[in-house]
Amino acid sequence: MTILCVRFQLPPMYEAALPGLLGLLEEFTPVVQALPPDGALADLRGAERYFGRTALELASVIRVRALALHGVDCVIGAGPGPMTARMALREARPGRTRAVAEDEVREFLAGQPVVALPGVGARTARTLCEYGLDTLGRVAAAPLSTLQRLVGARAGRELHEKANGVDRGRVVPDAVSRSLAAERPFTRDELDPGRHRRALLSAAEELGARLRALDKVCRGLTLTVRYADRSATTRTRTLPEPTAHSPALTRAAYGLYEALGLQRARVRAVVLRAEGLDPAEQAAHQLTFDPVDEKVRRIEEVADRLRAKFGPHAVMPGTLAA
Repeated sequence: MTILCVRFQLPPMYEAALPGLLGLLEEFTPVVQALPPDGALADLRGAERYFGRTALELASVIRVRALALHGVDCVIGAGPGPMTARMALREARPGRTRAVAEDEVREFLAGQPVVALPGVGARTARTLCEYGLDTLGRVAAAPLSTLQRLVGARAGRELHEKANGVDRGRVVPDAVSRSLAAERPFTRDELDPGRHRRALLSAAEELGARLRALDKVCRGLTLTVRYADRSATTRTRTLPEPTAHSPALTRAAYGLYEALGLQRARVRAVVLRAEGLDPAEQAAHQLTFDPVDEKVRRIEEVADRLRAKFGPHAVMPGTLAA
């Protein structure tokens, strides 16, 4: 167990504390990958040798330091690879690290639903479940050719390997600065899906405006929904093309929200994060020859000039996308 997946239990609107908490992890290892808005992966292979402690012992020290120095508790999953550590995190509880040893990986995975596997979205899970492949144990036992017919050649091979405990992922050091976030807390726990969508619309338009002001585009979008019981759900989607176009970000945000299938969920806040920022000049825009799209983009340019001249609230949210 050399990889930790840590989720800090940050209060709403306290995401600015994440860089400092990443710095805490970097005191143990330089191989830290941010998982905004509130988590990180840490590779402790070198740290175990340097400090003469196991990953579980180091996890306990990290938890104590996070509480003592930042007043923030955390939940931790540990495993031999990033995939296993992230899945172990789902079963972790404050004060106790959920650890999966290397010889326990296949048994641990076997009972997990397919949707718990990182990278498996609602559509893929639905397709697999229609054929009775509702757990990773059943997916692991299925012939590779069957999986490839259901989800495609490359995706089928990756799914087969992961279900059998083969984790080719690695922790890639990065920084929070390669992303932008917009959070929309509710004044009370909100049940109304219409209000959820309006919050997402507002957040997507804010992200689009901030990206364009920085001359940046993003390659992915992450949605985090925080619930009344302090739990949270996070989903990520790669965009069809890098963009800073608010309507495109809004469509992706709505797609992420709808894929969650929330029913009567008491939502405390939604956080939308633009991931994988690149210079806008390096991005190629696919021409659509759609006069409506071109008109919206021209309106967007005018709105950006108004914001630059009169402030960020010069254009009301919801006027650029629906």
